Amino acid sequence: MASHPFGANPPAAAMTIYAPIQSTIEKAAALLREGDLVAFPTETVYGLGADATNDRAVAKIFAAKARPQFNPLIIHVPDLAAAQALGALDERARRLAERFWPGPLSIVVPRRPDCPVSRLATAGLDTLALRAPDHHVAQALLRAAGRPIAGPSANVSGRLSATTAAHVAKDLGRHVNAILDGGPCRIGLESTVVACLPARAWLLRPGAVTTEQISAVIGPLDAAPANDPERSPGQLLAHYAPTLPLRLQASSPKGAQEALLAFGERTPPGFSKVLNLSPTGDLVEAASHLFAFLHELDQPEFSGIAVMPIPERGLGVAINDRLRRAAHGSTMIRQ
Repeated sequence: MASHPFGANPPAAAMTIYAPIQSTIEKAAALLREGDLVAFPTETVYGLGADATNDRAVAKIFAAKARPQFNPLIIHVPDLAAAQALGALDERARRLAERFWPGPLSIVVPRRPDCPVSRLATAGLDTLALRAPDHHVAQALLRAAGRPIAGPSANVSGRLSATTAAHVAKDLGRHVNAILDGGPCRIGLESTVVACLPARAWLLRPGAVTTEQISAVIGPLDAAPANDPERSPGQLLAHYAPTLPLRLQASSPKGAQEALLAFGERTPPGFSKVLNLSPTGDLVEAASHLFAFLHELDQPEFSGIAVMPIPERGLGVAINDRLRRAAHGSTMIRQ
């Protein structure tokens, strides 16, 4: 297991799962203002929230996730006006925010000189990643807290992202003070991340908002600059990993105890268990099931998880990105 960056496990928190009604959202907001951790639902995945302006609260995120590096965190805000108080959004960034916010797009922009966001949350960089989530619980929490929320995915670093409150409780229950249970995430795949910096805009992480959709708003994206620092989560090669071996592009079983993550109407026989991301080949449906199904198949009674081919188009680009990183990460976990 990865070691905690502060040398020891953080103390266990008194975790409670709440139905997201106004009184519990207000309680969760109060916990955030006090420097505690709160997990909350978004349309993409569950976030592990902390007051983004509080250095110690942000440090708790890295400790809880056993995050091996101080990678930048996505900062959640309710709307464009709140984002502009933190970052310098140029015309391209504003156009993207106006088109896709609230929604599953994070935009990396220069931080303002007076930006109150913790330097730890931005890994000491002069940029920050901003997003306005499209989920009524997340929006209510942001407005009740009255401050930006740092919110990486609510899972141990490098492991499968959480798309239900139960996933959060299983992975991080001892480290969070509250979980707002908003049910399964609608999209189930982390946000697209695009950098909009002076003279250049490029894709950092694929997601539900596609490159084609972004290009339709601001024109073709540039190639990523060489030797650019990691400006957002999800850029590490080993990420989103189950504990079992993950085998991609599978068409037949490799042993009797292998489970299958299927896609499409034709499922090969011989697997110990099969979960189909989308029998009809719907990539949106497949994305919404991806992490939940990987969680369900990542069990000790199986020898590994095989994955059928996913088309490399539209949302399939983001799905395959996560699967390739997961396959690499599962290899590293076993080393």
